[in-house]
Amino acid sequence: MKTFIVAATAVIVGALTAYQSRVNGALAVETGNGIQAALVSFGTGWLILCVLLALWRPYRDGVRAVIAAVRSGAMPWWQIIGGLMGGFFVGVQGLTVPLIGVAVFTVAVVAGQSTNSLIVDRFGLGPAGRQPINGARVLSAALAIVGVAVAVSDRLSGPVLSSLGPVLLAFSAGLLIAVQQALNGRVGAVSGRAVSAAFLNFTFGSLLLGVVFGSAIALSDFDAGVLPSGPWWLYTGGLVGVIFIASAAWVVQKLGVLLFALLSVSGQLLGALLLDIFAPTADNTLQWQLAAGVIIVGIAVAVGGAPRWLNRDRRGQPSPHLR
Repeated sequence: MKTFIVAATAVIVGALTAYQSRVNGALAVETGNGIQAALVSFGTGWLILCVLLALWRPYRDGVRAVIAAVRSGAMPWWQIIGGLMGGFFVGVQGLTVPLIGVAVFTVAVVAGQSTNSLIVDRFGLGPAGRQPINGARVLSAALAIVGVAVAVSDRLSGPVLSSLGPVLLAFSAGLLIAVQQALNGRVGAVSGRAVSAAFLNFTFGSLLLGVVFGSAIALSDFDAGVLPSGPWWLYTGGLVGVIFIASAAWVVQKLGVLLFALLSVSGQLLGALLLDIFAPTADNTLQWQLAAGVIIVGIAVAVGGAPRWLNRDRRGQPSPHLR
C-alpha cells in the first residue's frame, strides 16, 4: 500500500504540471515574455515557502540541517543547487518554445530526462542509491520517449524539426532535470522535510531567473510587461511548483529518479488529456494521439517498475539489492 501511495503521488503531481504549463503559458501571453512569467511563477512559489518556514519550526530546522551538513562537509555544497537547473529549465522553455513549439520541446525534454535518469540512477546520485542499467529500465525509458512522441505527434511539423539548436537546448534542459530531481532528493533526505528541500530549490531557481531577467533589462532594450490583474489562477503556477518539487524530493528517495520520471510523465500526459476533455482551449482539442501516448507511457511505467514491484520479500518490502 505504501508503494502505491508513493507511485500515485508521482502521477498526481505529474498531472498538476500539465495544469501549471497551461497557467504559465497564459501568463507568458499576458506579459509578453516567458522569462518574466517563469520568474513570477518561481517567485510566488518562493514566497509561499517563506511563509511556511515562518509558521512551522520543523521546516526551518530542515533548512538548518542542510546548511549544517554543508558546513561540516557531510554534504557537498553542489548538492543543494538543484534549483539552478530548474531555473535553467524554465528559462530554456521560454526561449525555445516560441521557436520549436510545445510539442517538440516536450519530446526533447522527456528524451533527455529519461536518458539521463538511467545514468543518474546507475551512479547513485539520488538518495535511492545505485540502480543497474538493465534491459527493462532501458526499454521503459525508450517507451516513455515513444509515448510522448505519439501523444504530441499531431502537433509536430517538418519546419520546427529543422531547428536543431533549440531542440538540443531543450534536450540539455531535460538532462539537467534528471540531475535536479536526484539532488533535491538528497536534500530532502538530509533535511528530513520535503518542504525544506523545495525552499532551497526555489531560492536558487528564483535567484537565477532574477539575474537573467535583470540583466536583460539592464543590457538591452527589453522592457518588463505589465502583470495582469486577473484572473486569479494565472498566479497559481508557483503553488503547483511547490507541490511538485516537494513531492519529487520525497518520491525520489523511495523509487529512484527514473521511475519517478516515468510516473510523473504519465501523470503529465493524463493531466493534459483531462484538460483537453474538460477544459479545451480554442486551438487544443482532444486527439486520439494523446490517449495513445498515455497508454504507451503507462506500459513504460509497468516495464520500468516491474523489477522493483515483483522482487519483494515476504514482508512486502523491496528486496535488499533494490533499496
